[in-house]
Amino acid sequence: MSTEPNASAGGSPGSARRPEGRRNRRKAEAAEGVPQTRDAAAEAIAQIGLAERQLARIEANMNDALAVVKEAHESEAEPLRKAIRQLSGAVQMWAEAHRDDLTQQGRTKTVSLSTGDIAWRTRPPSVRVTGADAVINVLRRLGLGRFVRVREEVNKEAILNEPGALSAVPGIAICQGEDFIITPFSTDLSEVA
Repeated sequence: MSTEPNASAGGSPGSARRPEGRRNRRKAEAAEGVPQTRDAAAEAIAQIGLAERQLARIEANMNDALAVVKEAHESEAEPLRKAIRQLSGAVQMWAEAHRDDLTQQGRTKTVSLSTGDIAWRTRPPSVRVTGADAVINVLRRLGLGRFVRVREEVNKEAILNEPGALSAVPGIAICQGEDFIITPFSTDLSEVA
């Protein structure tokens, strides 16, 4: 239920992670009606909590309704999907058995029937690699390194570990922002009992 921070706040989207077991946290945006007292701020936080709970109820109701509608349509559609799979398989078996006649001994790949077309299309070639590490080692050992792609990129983790070493390198900047987070209090049902 969090919103993106205001761009002028210097925060990066997604920088505040929600730890397990934490309640809803909200990053603050620039807002109208700034509270003038501690009590007014507390009331605003209470209103945020109320609005978040109402929003959660609306979303839950919507998802419940969507699940019922989807289930009804899925069960209605499944027999049609099954019929399409069976008929498609049967037409393909017939077409394969009569392929030479239908394609004029391979001169055409598309055949028009009175109710639609059938066609054979050759897919573009693709490469499948199993055991990539072993294949890479064999390619290098056989002098076929041209078939091995090496990807170079800036190691951001290493830069964060040694920020002072790169102070003179243009194009690199260490950025750190601050997010203001509001966490309205709430209680789980198990905590009330």
